[in-house]
Amino acid sequence: MDDFMPVLVCGILFIGLPWVILHYITKWKQAPRITEEDERLLDEMQALARRLEDRVMTVERIIAADNPDWKPGLGTTQSPYLSDHQSDRTPDRPIDRRN
Repeated sequence: MDDFMPVLVCGILFIGLPWVILHYITKWKQAPRITEEDERLLDEMQALARRLEDRVMTVERIIAADNPDWKPGLGTTQSPYLSDHQSDRTPDRPIDRRN
């Protein structure tokens, strides 16, 4: 048993560990990535979401003008997207585009 332990440790260090590392590197490289079309669709959806939010804010302003007791759902009449682009604030999460 005393002679077997160094062989086992060397086998794990020089065969097992590199195999596990290379296995997961290969899996990571084979993982699906975002394509240009996916990126284009995401940009279109973001633009659509902004347009829809602008429409909702317009409707909320109209309703607030007609009914003084009504309170807007978002609590503001200005889009938060406008303040994101105009401020020097860092984004909530990093933008990671791996291609």
